[in-house]
Amino acid sequence: MKKIKSIKISKPTTSGRRGVEFVNRAITSNEKPVKSLSFGYKRSVGRDSSGTISIRHKGGGAKRKFRVISTLDQCGKGPYEVVRHEYDPNRTSFITLIKNADQKLFYILAPKSLKDGAAISYGDKIDFLPGNRSRIGIIPTGMEIHSVELTPQSRGKMVRSAGSSAVVMSHEANHSLVKMPSGEIRKFHNNCLASIGRVSNEAHNTISIGKAGRKRHMGIRPTVRGKAMHPAAHPHGGGEGVNPIGLKAPKTPWGKKAIGARTRRRFDKGNFIIKRRGKKRRK
Repeated sequence: MKKIKSIKISKPTTSGRRGVEFVNRAITSNEKPVKSLSFGYKRSVGRDSSGTISIRHKGGGAKRKFRVISTLDQCGKGPYEVVRHEYDPNRTSFITLIKNADQKLFYILAPKSLKDGAAISYGDKIDFLPGNRSRIGIIPTGMEIHSVELTPQSRGKMVRSAGSSAVVMSHEANHSLVKMPSGEIRKFHNNCLASIGRVSNEAHNTISIGKAGRKRHMGIRPTVRGKAMHPAAHPHGGGEGVNPIGLKAPKTPWGKKAIGARTRRRFDKGNFIIKRRGKKRRK
């Protein structure tokens, strides 16, 4: 059987095509999204409720339809059959269209290696195969999981990006230890639900965007270096010619520490984190 390459490299027929790479969507369908599970919406493009820019460098971009994503515990009576895989412009992973025993349709995150026409299930008595969903407390150790609930019945919130997976390390009386994609080891209640397998589209973060216009289609506006600005616009600004930032450490435009500042919320420093994630070395 011929192996499908995960990345497509465009031929350099023009300067705009040279060096551009795409994720191979051979497994996804070309059909339009299900009407009852998709709707148009206006993106906030980085502005808050008062219209003030709260996140810079966002705006424009191609129109998108929002897809309603569920998990198997929200999809009614099983077993469930995989109808097809689809591309979702709002997320990095692919999505899977499934139908339940009552022939109702739902979208879920597409796990890696899940084929069209496959049967998936939810509950305590399942085979531990990609796409199935169960409680963390009964999932065997060493198994990859995704779409993990932070607390019981809170819906899948963690490990949902393309190619990511967590690993069940061990089980205790009421909690299980799970190693997150960041390397952090964290406790989860045994009743928290998780889906088996790794999220699809592993090649997402390896592609070369290739040109600035493609970023604009994604809704990302240009970013200007702080040291290229004037002093009133940025702490790094000012000076004659090419010069350093003139500070002990980089700062944001509002004078806050830009590198190395702690960003975790206070309430998340409890007993559930067994081991912090390691610091990534900057290249």
